[in-house]
Amino acid sequence: MLVNFWATSCVSCVKEMPRLVETYKKFAPRGYEMVAVAMSYDHPNQVAQFAASRALPFTVALDGDGTVAKGFGDIRVTPTSFVIDRQGRIVKQYVGEPEWSELHSVLEKALGDPA
Repeated sequence: MLVNFWATSCVSCVKEMPRLVETYKKFAPRGYEMVAVAMSYDHPNQVAQFAASRALPFTVALDGDGTVAKGFGDIRVTPTSFVIDRQGRIVKQYVGEPEWSELHSVLEKALGDPA
C-alpha cells in the first residue's frame, strides 16, 4: 500500500499524480492499494474536482481535521508518501517526488508472496 499526502495547490503533487496513476495500474493486479490523502487545508470541492477531472483510479481521502497527517508523524510537507507492507509496517518514506524506479523496486519487494 502507498499512502500519499498531497494538496491541489502543491505543484510537485500535481506533477507526480500521473506517475502515481501509472504505478497504481501496474501493481494493482498484485494487490497494491493506494490512498491519496488530501491535506486539511485543501477545500473538499477542489479535491473532488481534481480527482474527477483526472479519473484517479485509487482512493482519495479528505483529512478534514488533520488527524491522518498527525497519525503519520504530523505531516506538513507535500508530497509525502509511505510504502506500507502486508504486515502494516512502514518500509519506506518519501518526502517529495519519489525516484520512480526505486519506488517500483520497493513495491516489488513489498508485494512479494504474502508471508
